[in-house]
Amino acid sequence: MAAPLRLGLAGLGTVGIGVVKIVQQHADLITRRTGRPVVITAVCARDRSKTRDADLSAYAWETDPVALAQRDDVDVFIEVMGGHEGAAKAATEAAIAAGKDVVTANKALLAHHGQQLAEAAEAAGRVIRFEAAVAGGIPVIKALTEGLAANRIKRVMGVMNGSCNYILTRMQSEGLPYEAVFEEARQLGYLEADPNLDVGGIDAGHKLSLLAAIAFGTKVNFDAVELEGIGAVSIDDIRHADQMGYRIKLLG
Repeated sequence: MAAPLRLGLAGLGTVGIGVVKIVQQHADLITRRTGRPVVITAVCARDRSKTRDADLSAYAWETDPVALAQRDDVDVFIEVMGGHEGAAKAATEAAIAAGKDVVTANKALLAHHGQQLAEAAEAAGRVIRFEAAVAGGIPVIKALTEGLAANRIKRVMGVMNGSCNYILTRMQSEGLPYEAVFEEARQLGYLEADPNLDVGGIDAGHKLSLLAAIAFGTKVNFDAVELEGIGAVSIDDIRHADQMGYRIKLLG
């Protein structure tokens, strides 16, 4: 059997712990399907003492994601820390420079620096994969890059932020004002730590910039995306749209 593919995982929030569980719980299945074991060798997060819903005792621990990216026992660097500057960017650059392939779910990082990182990876003979950065478990990136490779795409559009869709749907179905549903979504954990990333349209803009670059063969250019959020949508707007047979949605 081929040698294990060794992963270094930076970020142990909801997404990171999800990766740990998949690698642990589906180890045999992954090995059968890929022809080699896939194992986590080292992890990194800001607070090692925090209680997490996974057993991390078998993994080496780094407090610096750049150090994790440069470890000799890491073949693929997985970045799920979030943020488009600072540690996420520095660690991704370090991984590429150290000859690692990169997997990231960080749409903000790619929207702001994806072109630069992709060019650096190509020059180093490495790859960056980012399926989870847009639409979660829906393989829209793979569909665009492979399944629709021979198609001329004229438009990319859709609901790209689930949090905004939840808020607008609840306003529509329950007749609740924006402020009440916003707080409900926050309490349920549906909003980012900075809610403006969701309700300000920034998250949807990040995703749209990536999809547009892939669909139309252009460079990633987040600055060219016009942003408009849902903060100004009132319950009266929802009612008036309903009277005319429409629904208000945030589309990218």
